[in-house]
Amino acid sequence: MPETTTPATELASQYIARVTGDLETNLKEQERISAEIASLQEQLASLQHDHTVLVNMRQALGVSTAPVEPAVETQSAKVPSPRRKKAGAAPGGKQKARKSSSPPAKKAAKPAAKAASSAKAPQPTLVELIRRHLSEQKEPRSAAEVATALGQAHPDRDFAAKIVRLTLEGLVAKSQAERSKQGRSVFYTAPAPESAATPEAEAQREPTDS
Repeated sequence: MPETTTPATELASQYIARVTGDLETNLKEQERISAEIASLQEQLASLQHDHTVLVNMRQALGVSTAPVEPAVETQSAKVPSPRRKKAGAAPGGKQKARKSSSPPAKKAAKPAAKAASSAKAPQPTLVELIRRHLSEQKEPRSAAEVATALGQAHPDRDFAAKIVRLTLEGLVAKSQAERSKQGRSVFYTAPAPESAATPEAEAQREPTDS
């Protein structure tokens, strides 16, 4: 009996060792795949954030996509021409068919032009919204406060604080906004009006010139 039990125990120990090794390998593979999934999710979130930033920058720069209506107009203008071939084989008939096919193209162009103009009728750009908001404020505002206020006023648009900050810095560079620091925080205000000071300056200069 001891001789038969010894090989059985050795075989069992081999199976236990193999199962234990397989479990360790399985756990390591799960950890590796989980890490890859987390990395891919971070990359996807970063790409989505960059996409939002780029779309907001395009809106801030006033870039609009090319309208698609003209391609539809050319196709609709070409549709009546084959129907006019029954008018006769004479050259005059062909010329009449061409002349008669041209007015529908003009009529189709008018609604398309109206649609294009309505599509271009634009929402105010980010620069205009920021300038208007700063002009309505009596106290300096940070980029985050400006982004929050614009988001509340225009819930259909996305105002990222990073884009608002870049736009504010651009306005400061163009002297269309003023920048101030309070500790580590940066605040922005509308530029001080100069029109009120110019008439007084001119009034003071007139007596001296005379």
